[in-house]
Amino acid sequence: MKKILVLLMLSVSFMFAALNLQTATKDELMNIKGIGPKKADRIIKYRQSNMIKSADDLKNIKGFGPKVISNVKSNKTVNKRKMIEKKKREKVENKRKDKIAKINAKKGSISKEKMKAKKDKANKKAKERKQAINEKVRANTQKMKANKKARKEAKNK
Repeated sequence: MKKILVLLMLSVSFMFAALNLQTATKDELMNIKGIGPKKADRIIKYRQSNMIKSADDLKNIKGFGPKVISNVKSNKTVNKRKMIEKKKREKVENKRKDKIAKINAKKGSISKEKMKAKKDKANKKAKERKQAINEKVRANTQKMKANKKARKEAKNK
């Protein structure tokens, strides 16, 4: 519930104000098109010792090219649907990592073969879940394109 409220507040804040790179949270930074968790962490680390006065200051951080900087300047945000799908994938990946960590914690009590089998099973399950998410995304994209085409044709008639 908290996450939904935070995401709602973030989306409203994007509509009414520009993003302050010096004070933005990791989630706010990740909502910018082209900035993922690693780049958001780099910005946060950079601003601990440097002042970010404008988007051009991001040139000093590894991995920030003109395209990402222009997205920050124009405040192009990631589509809400894409952000939700990205969160789902991250959740699946985090769950997989937790299972692997639990398996590694039992290292001495189970054989190497069983441990490998359990890890393979966790990896396979995560891969299947991610594929299911990707298939839903593709299906939704196709529906949206078909709807857009139908609206365009209806408008032209």
